[in-house]
Amino acid sequence: MQTITKKELIDRIAEKSSHKRVVVKRIIQSFLDEVIDELSQGNRLEFRDFGVFESKMRAARTAQNPKTLERVSVSAKRTVKFKVGRLMKLRLSNPPQTASGAPVRRQPSPPAQPPLS
Repeated sequence: MQTITKKELIDRIAEKSSHKRVVVKRIIQSFLDEVIDELSQGNRLEFRDFGVFESKMRAARTAQNPKTLERVSVSAKRTVKFKVGRLMKLRLSNPPQTASGAPVRRQPSPPAQPPLS
């Protein structure tokens, strides 16, 4: 499994859209800030076919420290749940395949070149 960073996503989108990286970065960060704001207010975010983000309360519980086996009280807290949407579910269950039937593996993007000044 490969980890893709926000920077790599910004670079890919900037390249595909022919927009400057700075503009794409600002838009992506604004989007993420709005998602965080809405979830922190307890709102539900639904992106059709992609999925649903929802803020839920996790009840207080008693847990156990695995090293010491000591019982620990864990207070109630809010967490974020994500439910996969239709298109994502389809894509995850049927990954793209090559002519030989092997799954397609995406190659990492080459490192971005610094702008010429």
